[in-house]
Amino acid sequence: MLFATLLAFAASAALQSVVPANADAAVKAGSPGTIRVLITTTSGAGPHVGDTLRQRGRAVFKQFTLLNLVSAEATADDVAALAADPTVLDISIDAAVASNADAGGGSAAASLLPATLGLPIGALSGKGVGVAVIDSGLAKSGDFSNVSFYDFTSSAAGAPYDDYGHGTHVAGIIASKGSLSQSAYAGIAPGVRLIAMKVLDANGCGQTSAVISAIEFATLNKAALGVDVINLSLGHPILESAAADPLVQAVEAAVRAGLVVVVSAGNVGRNPVTGDPGYAGILSPGNAPSAITVGAANTYGTLTRSDDTVATYSSRGPTWYDALAKPDLIAPGQDIVSDASIGSTLYTTYPTRQVTATGSVARFMRLNGTSMSAAVATGVAALIIEEARTKSGATPTPETIKEVLEYTATPLANADPLTQGHGELNAAGAIALMDAVIATGAAPVNAAAALPTLATSVAGETWTWSQTVVWGNTVVWGNTVVWGNTVVWGNTVVWGNTVVWGNTVVWGNTVVWGNTVVWGNVDDSF
Repeated sequence: MLFATLLAFAASAALQSVVPANADAAVKAGSPGTIRVLITTTSGAGPHVGDTLRQRGRAVFKQFTLLNLVSAEATADDVAALAADPTVLDISIDAAVASNADAGGGSAAASLLPATLGLPIGALSGKGVGVAVIDSGLAKSGDFSNVSFYDFTSSAAGAPYDDYGHGTHVAGIIASKGSLSQSAYAGIAPGVRLIAMKVLDANGCGQTSAVISAIEFATLNKAALGVDVINLSLGHPILESAAADPLVQAVEAAVRAGLVVVVSAGNVGRNPVTGDPGYAGILSPGNAPSAITVGAANTYGTLTRSDDTVATYSSRGPTWYDALAKPDLIAPGQDIVSDASIGSTLYTTYPTRQVTATGSVARFMRLNGTSMSAAVATGVAALIIEEARTKSGATPTPETIKEVLEYTATPLANADPLTQGHGELNAAGAIALMDAVIATGAAPVNAAAALPTLATSVAGETWTWSQTVVWGNTVVWGNTVVWGNTVVWGNTVVWGNTVVWGNTVVWGNTVVWGNTVVWGNVDDSF
């Protein structure tokens, strides 16, 4: 199992090329010649491993409670010593994580986002639902109230802030009250309670260990904080299997604890030089089997879906190492206007993306990315939870919510399932199916039989549902799923030892763009 360790260290140089240059400092520990690592141990062995490293003069940053995990610095010699310790199961790089959004072109008209999802439905607002946004923080404004704030980048307690601007934009998509824009840019679920957890710095970068700390805090304190959903619009390249990846395992633990976890797929869907589509670009923790992994759709500013496409930057499956069928679905992510953190890095770096709704101050920004798509899906998940609690008094399981979103997603004719998952997010259909689940007491697939139609009508179009679901290791799509010439069985995409889609081949842990193998090239102009 320590092969992952060797890979992580060997890949450390490559890692520098797949995150922004300003993330260099984020992946380094405090002592020369060391790198930050995450050590997975047998149960109860964390203190022993920590003591071993301290005796070798290394800094030990944290012993986690949710997982058998230790965050520390280590040298190559330390790794060799730990490899001989039977209580050490795996060693992973404490990789740099970055947000999955960037500035983009397009118009800044009043948002059609709710209408493109079939909303509004009744008086749903996400009231009583708690959403933890693990990101770069949150800027205080009239668009947000009922907010809790925790900073995992600093030991100093203080008021909410967002020096990068990404977290505020994501939070606005989910929960903005629309006060500053006269409702033009209100969030999907403006009634939710926000728990903002800062893990990214002013450059939009952070450490995997900080993200795991935030997930652990939200999970262990979910009752006290009132957390129902976690939004993770961030990630890092996949360096090991999902079973060994500490960030993935933190997500899986949160889901087991009853939390819905929504993750952005990543923005590694095209070659930045040639523009060729690239498969196997899903980032960690988007490869977490139980997470709802969301890619980006481009709606072109219309209510209809006949013209929708998958954004070219949106990461495609399958996942590296495990060949999991991801993303799970896509949601609007192109030209999304939401709240800005005035004076933040994004705000000052991209003045042409600033948007003024009222008055003379630009209080909003227009951004693209799967970060935005994940936020949209998180807002819809909050509405589903509110609907279920209102109608039944009970909270649906993460499995149920994921199945409802997958089953009601509407496939696009111009995209394969490794690009769009089950299809585009359909909030109206998801709420209708949730009502059927409540009425029949059956699982989503069985409850659908009680509905008069398995389609949603919006703007003169009828959107046929995917009627397919995936949970854990099971793919439900008849008995065999065939995508073109690719057979999907269980949760893997396999054709012999090679994944094939059209003329694009993905082999092992390489990303293939057209006929060219690429490792470490990320699209920086999403």
